[in-house]
Amino acid sequence: MGEAFGVFQPYQKIDVDIATHIHVYDDGPERSLLCVETADRPGLIVDLVKTITDINIDVESGEFDTEGLLAKAKFHVNYKGKALIKPLQQVLANSLRYFLRRPTTEDASF
Repeated sequence: MGEAFGVFQPYQKIDVDIATHIHVYDDGPERSLLCVETADRPGLIVDLVKTITDINIDVESGEFDTEGLLAKAKFHVNYKGKALIKPLQQVLANSLRYFLRRPTTEDASF
């Protein structure tokens, strides 16, 4: 749906290179604010939350928005009820960067 421009869907897959931006900010003593901007795709928000919770970081709340093919997500996160310390912020950012750069395989390629 995000690739359809106009009445008819394009014949070829559109090549869009959207840079991924990940930032973690302190948002008080009990939580941090995670901001992610990346290319939109189906299932993105579920995959983001799964990646975050896989490293034992709790998601308190989230806000998700799209602008064309760009997805913007903001999450309030914490680790055991406290804001993320700098090393854990780096682990979170690196994990999300790795996950978002991982190439996807089309079903038709099997």
